[in-house]
Amino acid sequence: MTPADPTVLHPVPGQPRVVLLKPLVTSPLIEVGEFSYYDDPDDPTAFETRNVLYHYGPERLVIGKFCALGEGVRFVMNGANHRMDGPSTFPFPIMGGSWAGHFDLVTGLPGRGDTVVGHDVWIGYRTMVMPGVRIGHGAIVASGSVVVDDVPDYGIVGGNPARLVRRRYDDADVARLVALAWWDWPLEHLTEHIRTVMSGSVDELEDAAPRR
Repeated sequence: MTPADPTVLHPVPGQPRVVLLKPLVTSPLIEVGEFSYYDDPDDPTAFETRNVLYHYGPERLVIGKFCALGEGVRFVMNGANHRMDGPSTFPFPIMGGSWAGHFDLVTGLPGRGDTVVGHDVWIGYRTMVMPGVRIGHGAIVASGSVVVDDVPDYGIVGGNPARLVRRRYDDADVARLVALAWWDWPLEHLTEHIRTVMSGSVDELEDAAPRR
């Protein structure tokens, strides 16, 4: 069996709306794992500029392997931040002119660090992910959510602000799944066990794991 190719830009035949992100992104501030994809009927190849907003650095966006990003998912980066410690939040210096002499007032604002999406994460239609959030492995984010806080591994969240709906597995099985890390299995081995990865139990996944 021949594994799928992680370097193909459009992996689904006849569906230009689906793109693999790893071969697409060029920014050194964005890291994406193999097979993570974005689906959008309106130019999905513009992901870096249309879906990653206010990315002026140095914070990074890190997306793991095998993630599914629905149409309109947006990552708001720390460059969107404004001062809130004075009477006005307006960023006067970026307007230029003599105001530019106060540019120090809009630089070095406090941030929450990198935005990190784990492996095997499903983010629904038109979700907004705020700066510095960590979305755990195996998590699901409901359509239209605004994610302002970290999401636990294998958690399901939804709403504005997004709240934990439930966990997909109990703590013991979550620990087992994270330790198994099927997303790091060699592609040939993963290909042999696709059915177990998609529909098996944790015990069956453990039995299918490569022997070290």
